[in-house]
Amino acid sequence: MTKSSLGRREALKALAAFGFCAACAKASLAGEAAAHWSYEGDHGPAHWGDLDAADKICAIGSQQSPIAIDSSIAAELPPLRFDWPVDAAEIVNNGHTIQLNFDEGAALKVGPDVWRLAQLHFHHPCEHLIDDKASAMEIHFVHRNEKGLAVVGALVKPGKSNPTFRKIVAAMPGAEGPAQKAPAGLNPRGLLPKARGYFRYSGSLTTPPCSETVDWLVLRHPVEVLSADIDAFAELYPMNARPAQQIDRRFVLRSV
Repeated sequence: MTKSSLGRREALKALAAFGFCAACAKASLAGEAAAHWSYEGDHGPAHWGDLDAADKICAIGSQQSPIAIDSSIAAELPPLRFDWPVDAAEIVNNGHTIQLNFDEGAALKVGPDVWRLAQLHFHHPCEHLIDDKASAMEIHFVHRNEKGLAVVGALVKPGKSNPTFRKIVAAMPGAEGPAQKAPAGLNPRGLLPKARGYFRYSGSLTTPPCSETVDWLVLRHPVEVLSADIDAFAELYPMNARPAQQIDRRFVLRSV
């Protein structure tokens, strides 16, 4: 590896570390950054890397998310174990999405690795594409540990009613504002499909600061919700999805 390549890699590591420093951790998990950003116009995804020095990796990173999953390698991946005994504590409209926050007590286990569930949020339309097909929405279950983040992505398609999503739609604040107490009984398990096969790859946050500290676990099978509930979310957020990024030299594993 050349000296310049080493220098660039160290710079990216430094930017990623800055993007997930202790002082910024809460903002990173919430999808917030110091500079104003949006999904359209001069503050849209094509310009995120220029809005703030802390967001530079959005433009120069080599492991950005989301991606289009067109090919994958079959592998003996460990099963996803969702130890989620607690319900959502808060619901918030943060100006970019609807988000549910969780207190301590819920964890994701993948082989020997364990991450704590911090929050989940929604994108309309989906961010990850599978075989060039886009789903109506995508749910991101964001987990963290001392090493970084593990985000489970669940694609959403119109179909039969999902009681958990119906309850979220009924409770979601209509405008940006402070977090509110979540309705009782909002357990994230209700937003998961029955089949738990998944794709796995190394990537980033899909919002500024785009830190490349994410182990992505994208479920292969979608969850169904009512079309009317998708429309209700779309009234608040017609488009809050980052376009697919270059996969570069990465590879995607597929559980068998």
